[in-house]
Amino acid sequence: MRFTCFFSSVIILTFPFLGDLAFGQQPQQEQPIDLTTALRLAGVDNPEIRLARERVREAVAYRQLAAAQFLPSINMGTNYNQHQGALQTATGEMIKVNRNSLYLGMGAGAVGAGTVNIPGIVFSANLSDAWHNALIRRQVVRQRGFESEAIRNEMLLRVASAYLDVLGAAQRQAIAKQISVDAGEVARVTANFAKAGQGRQADADRAATELEQRKNDLVQADADFALASARLCQLLRLDPSIRLIPMERQVVPGALVPEPIPLGELLAIALTQRPELAARRAEIRAALLQLRNARLLPFSPQVLVGFSAGGFGGGSNRFAAGVVQPDGATLQQPRFGPLDGRTDLDAVLFWSLRNLGVGNVALTRVARSQVRQSELRELATLDRVRAEVASSRVRVLARYAQIEIHERAIKSSLTAFKQDLGRTRNKIGLPIEVLDSLRLLGRSRYGYLESIVDYNRAQFELYVALGQPPADVLARPVPNMSGGTELKK
Repeated sequence: MRFTCFFSSVIILTFPFLGDLAFGQQPQQEQPIDLTTALRLAGVDNPEIRLARERVREAVAYRQLAAAQFLPSINMGTNYNQHQGALQTATGEMIKVNRNSLYLGMGAGAVGAGTVNIPGIVFSANLSDAWHNALIRRQVVRQRGFESEAIRNEMLLRVASAYLDVLGAAQRQAIAKQISVDAGEVARVTANFAKAGQGRQADADRAATELEQRKNDLVQADADFALASARLCQLLRLDPSIRLIPMERQVVPGALVPEPIPLGELLAIALTQRPELAARRAEIRAALLQLRNARLLPFSPQVLVGFSAGGFGGGSNRFAAGVVQPDGATLQQPRFGPLDGRTDLDAVLFWSLRNLGVGNVALTRVARSQVRQSELRELATLDRVRAEVASSRVRVLARYAQIEIHERAIKSSLTAFKQDLGRTRNKIGLPIEVLDSLRLLGRSRYGYLESIVDYNRAQFELYVALGQPPADVLARPVPNMSGGTELKK
């Protein structure tokens, strides 16, 4: 799995322990998980991926069936015929006869002087149909294989995004706890000042309200974490009662697609690596083969070759003409004689114009339309791939720039909060100032977390938009993540 191996080299995994949720309920069973494990579980037991694989197996079976059309079929059987009453001879004479016949061996349907109706070894096919169907089925197998890979890539992207949601929710939970602790400290200081008569009760009430709001944010963070875990369990087909705990202690930026790679080069990589485009190209080749077959059908012969061998015997109530016994009596044929060996070989070759040629013209037009439809689907897929690559790259660059902005915002807001909290403790500043600094610090922390999570998600989207190319295709010098030189230009 290129997806798993490539990303596992980007993020270093650790093993933390998160506390129980603050819902007042019994803690659920917890199970640690990392991204590599999640992707592996998704590739093993995901129903959409398994369904895509079954479609590939179905296409392979149909390809084998198309190739088998060049092999004859073998029929083994027997038939018994009994006739009573009038028959007409070759000269037109009407006779009454009671007869019986039995055939046993390769084939069936041997009656009278005719050939075996169901040959023992038979080959019947239109040469053009048999040849082109085998080639078409080969392209269908390729198409289904590429479609299966595209579905796998899409599912792994969904699993990676869901895992990032779980990781982000766990970090938001930690941030909410820290903000709640800071709000509790502000509420404690202002409440003590109000009790001592050194501050206003309105300031204490304002700080207490802020604390309750931060507690509400913590409850919401716990709920978001539980929902994110349940969604990941659904994708991985795990018991939803299990609480999945991410093994990373913190979210760090991970560059799957190193910068700088020009957009034109990224588009070129996607055109050669995206399985959706390869599937559309295989579909076009299959449609072209179908068109060529439709054009060749009037000139391609229908071949029928049959061979039969078995035992054949019978008799009737007719007298054998000219056969006289020694006593002068006429010899009568037996009603059912012994089985004697017989073989039949039939070869038929003919050409056919379907519906006076009108059917052949219609088949050609249908095939030509299918070629145009396949080409249009390829163009639509090409436009979608280009848009996905371009939009994912824009999001990567934008989120990378936001990471630096939020880093500076955290530093400045944390400094301001510490200073305002110290001023409030020394009764120099106003409580409203420290509350405002606390809110700004919280927004900066959340913004920093969201920018990293969105950056990693955009990296995954860009990586999948490129078709998960091998690492050597993306071999570029990786810039310093803390510098941001490329983004500032």
